[in-house]
Amino acid sequence: MSTVQIAAPSATADPLGEIGQVAELEVSGMTCGACAARVQRVLSQQPGVVEALVNYATGRASVALGADAPDASRLAEAVQRIGYGAAALEPGAGALEQVRAFEEIEDRERTERAALALRIAVAVPLAIAVACLTYFEPHDVTARWIAAGLAVPVQFWCGLPFLRSAWAGAQAQATNMDTLIALSTLASFIYSTIVLITTGPSYRHGAPTGMFSMPLDYYMGTTIIAVLLIGRWCEARARSSSGRAVRELAGLSAKSARLLDPADPDGQERLVPIEQVRVGDLFRVRPGDSIPVDGVVLSGHSAVDESMLTGESLPVEKARGAAVTGATVNIDGVLNARASAVGADTALSRIVALVERAQASKPRIQRVADRIALVFVPVVLLLAALTAIGWVITGDGLHGMAGLMHIQRGLDATIAVLIVACPCALGLATPVAILVGTGRGAGLGLLIRGAEVLERSQRLDTIVFDKTGTLTTGRMSLAGVWSAERSDPDLVLALAAAAESGSEHPVGQAILAAARERGIDVPSVSDFRSVAGHGVSALVEGREVWVGQPGAEQHRADRSQLPAVRDAPAGTAVVVERDGQLLGVISVADTVKPEARSAVAELRSMGLDVRLLTGDSARAGESVAGALGIDHARCRVSPEEKVSEIARLQGEGHRVAMVGDGVNDAGALAQADLGIAMGTGVGAAIEAADISVISGSLEGVPRALGLARATQTIVLQNLGWAFGYNLIALPLAMTGLLSPALAAVAMGLSSITVVSNSLRLRGFGAPGRPVRAPGVRRRLGGVALAAAIPAVLLGGMVLAAPNRFAVAPASEASTRIPVTPGESLASYMKSLRKARGGCAMPGMAMGGQSCPQPAPTRVRSSRFR
Repeated sequence: MSTVQIAAPSATADPLGEIGQVAELEVSGMTCGACAARVQRVLSQQPGVVEALVNYATGRASVALGADAPDASRLAEAVQRIGYGAAALEPGAGALEQVRAFEEIEDRERTERAALALRIAVAVPLAIAVACLTYFEPHDVTARWIAAGLAVPVQFWCGLPFLRSAWAGAQAQATNMDTLIALSTLASFIYSTIVLITTGPSYRHGAPTGMFSMPLDYYMGTTIIAVLLIGRWCEARARSSSGRAVRELAGLSAKSARLLDPADPDGQERLVPIEQVRVGDLFRVRPGDSIPVDGVVLSGHSAVDESMLTGESLPVEKARGAAVTGATVNIDGVLNARASAVGADTALSRIVALVERAQASKPRIQRVADRIALVFVPVVLLLAALTAIGWVITGDGLHGMAGLMHIQRGLDATIAVLIVACPCALGLATPVAILVGTGRGAGLGLLIRGAEVLERSQRLDTIVFDKTGTLTTGRMSLAGVWSAERSDPDLVLALAAAAESGSEHPVGQAILAAARERGIDVPSVSDFRSVAGHGVSALVEGREVWVGQPGAEQHRADRSQLPAVRDAPAGTAVVVERDGQLLGVISVADTVKPEARSAVAELRSMGLDVRLLTGDSARAGESVAGALGIDHARCRVSPEEKVSEIARLQGEGHRVAMVGDGVNDAGALAQADLGIAMGTGVGAAIEAADISVISGSLEGVPRALGLARATQTIVLQNLGWAFGYNLIALPLAMTGLLSPALAAVAMGLSSITVVSNSLRLRGFGAPGRPVRAPGVRRRLGGVALAAAIPAVLLGGMVLAAPNRFAVAPASEASTRIPVTPGESLASYMKSLRKARGGCAMPGMAMGGQSCPQPAPTRVRSSRFR
């Protein structure tokens, strides 16, 4: 079975993440959101399928499988039975396999665009020629037949993709966007052909007028096909650009590795393809090389550029024991490392897989749009039928030429309804925005787990931070030294460093490092002893020195001096004694990240209440909170108490985001409405949080929320545009105020507009561009504006020039001769003779005078005025 193992997610993750196995399918032949909705419904109805998500923009289907799930090939067959192509994707692909898969996708998309370009190259000039012949020579017999001949290749070769897709849907008893296009263009072609064959010159009172009774409509179908082909080519190109970020990320993988012999690590290296690297292999990375796989440095020292994964521009120093990540670039030194993860288990492969999965997910608002798209085409067909019936009914009292022209106008209005209502924009509104937004996030080192995250990010009002490893570096440093009366602070630090020289505790290491940084000589020690949880003691220059907690039983100094500990600098305080005499107090504290203050200020400017939860002491927690301007801090809380505190805030009506390290804070991350993990470990971040900041930089938190809000804003703008466009275009088309040609242009521009709007996210976070999303009022205003623009544009054009953009008005096919009621035949013929330049009828003798046969009168059809 073609399946992918999914790790256990947070409680608020996308529903697909809660399933043990997910089958991935590649679906071809989808042309609109209605197609994606239909494929999704068919997959969801298969036995053993828990949930299916189909993404029109990416052409991918993700199917959550239950206990009795069918084989992935059977799922593909179910899709094929309703007229679409489908193939199961292989699971567990490594970065190189992902690159090859993306290359195949790009080749296929390039081929499709080339085929569309060729059809456009044929359709456009032929459509222009047909329109010119129809406009300039509407009543010339030869011109009419030439126009018919030029329309044939446009209709049946250039429009073949539409016809083929519509036929496949009809065989499966389904409808899609191409059904509307095929019906409208075929109706125009068949109608024009019938008119061409059956109608002759127009006569008035027995005299030929030099005009045909009915003009042809070939130009309508050819124009629609040409415009829609151009729109589809632009859409395909834009969709390809929207997924470029993830493809570029996968393309960072190295193609080969320099393997070393474990028995002789300093010996000759061997260049092998990346597929041959196994866990435990030794490899060497030279300056300028990409690190082939994840590993641990065994020897060497170098700076590594990790910006392609973390978004951070500064290189990271790597030495013995440091972890290195595949696809990052070694800058200046030589590193020897041991492979710890290869293939699909590397950080790069997991990140690409996570982003792809996020792009396949759908927010609730898109699921509503999918349900609308599923019934959209049948509803449009019904509206088109009602339009045709309405025009027939309103023209019931018209006879002769006026009646025929009214029927033709009704046909044009029906065609306009079929064309203008194609649900392309509706189907592209959400998936393309998510595709671009999540791809941009991956480029910035931000992993967004799914589309639901975008919606939850909009409603946050509170954000809670863990302290250690989140707001701070997690590394202890000296905060200050307090010395007793007649004691030298440097002596206090020297004795403490000497006693701690044999300790591995972070507090002791911080004291020792501080003494060395100050250039203080550390005396030698003997008889070192460590008391777990309390402190250490040692003989320093023959005298006993104790360094430990003030309340420990081993502390033997005068208790009256202990209040001085409260005056020691904030942090974790330890007392220093010699021979039972208190010499001083040393305070060490976790180092606050340099970007923490600006990140907290940015979050507060976004309208969020920033809080702190930490298991550290009140002194340490309040010190960090005060330094960063955080008003609410709770200290000495256990992981379980963090969960309870998040739940308490939610019970008060707050929408809470939790920021932690993704491991110790996993419970709080899951409880929160939105969990954000600082990605010190990619695996933990992926499994525990809704958003992961791979770099661990706090600047990524406001950037991630800004990107999520900006993406959701684009989604809403796109949906506002799609619905606003259809709400104004359909009534205009039904009433004949929107010609089919303009309807085709409007439909194509609508799809291109939502894709182009989504592509704006590619510039998010670029230098000089703000990362803060606009406020709620501005976002709502943008959505309202997006919905109003198509109404203003289309409505304004129709009102400004109704005769130019409406369907053809009834044209006069012959000369008008005013007739007075009760006028005699003789006087009527006299008027007719005057209108004909003295002759009532060609070839007739009137009053002994013979009238010559006049040359045919050529009149431009008023339908093109």
